[in-house]
Amino acid sequence: MKILIANDDGYLAPGLAALVQAVQGLGEIEVVAPEQNASGTSNALTLNRPLQVFAAGRPGWRFINGTPSDCVHVALTGLLGYRPDLVLSGINQGANMGDDTLYSGTVAAAMEGYLFGVPAIAFSQTEKGWAHLDAAGRVVRSLVQQVLAQGLPTEPFLLNVNIPNRPDADALPRRVTRLGRRHASEPVVRQVNPRGETIYWIGPAGDAREAGEGTDFHATAGGGVSITPLQVDLTDHARLDAWRGRLGQAGSVG
Repeated sequence: MKILIANDDGYLAPGLAALVQAVQGLGEIEVVAPEQNASGTSNALTLNRPLQVFAAGRPGWRFINGTPSDCVHVALTGLLGYRPDLVLSGINQGANMGDDTLYSGTVAAAMEGYLFGVPAIAFSQTEKGWAHLDAAGRVVRSLVQQVLAQGLPTEPFLLNVNIPNRPDADALPRRVTRLGRRHASEPVVRQVNPRGETIYWIGPAGDAREAGEGTDFHATAGGGVSITPLQVDLTDHARLDAWRGRLGQAGSVG
């Protein structure tokens, strides 16, 4: 078993060390992580400059001056020289649920593996601060062991796992969930810098809007670990025929 590990909080993040420690002994581990915190970079690839790979001071650990997707992409397309059996990402500082998954570098790193046909799992803690990382690590190990014990499917999968910051996280129920939805983000925060220029900070994420039973928000709020299978197809299949008809009436169907 060959396991590639990445994250979006940077190669020095405690969550990355906890993830590596959690899967020790389950396979041959390689770490390729961003040089700096790259939270919120989504699936961005760096195309306007070359990337560099550096040794991180630990056997099997390297970091790249790029995004989480860069790390997995470079690893899979030449750096490793082999195809890993599993890609793991995290453990992220803070939740990646609902609409947040579209922005998440943690999820994106796992998704990059999935896009290359490698099974992948993204792990996050629901609160910031790294509290009870040891318990989150036990959840990681147990879940990975469970997946491996049943044998990896022939088709790749992408799982998004959110773990409450609790000392008993490994004893919490695990729920297979769907993504919830958030309200729109709060307004930007406008400030003036020392040079008198107006600057803007992205506002906080909106509150949960759809957090009913079956969602990742509901599962974690109720004291459970949420496990959400994800896919990449963004096609609005339910409205395909409606759009064909609408554009056909406009004479625009090609």
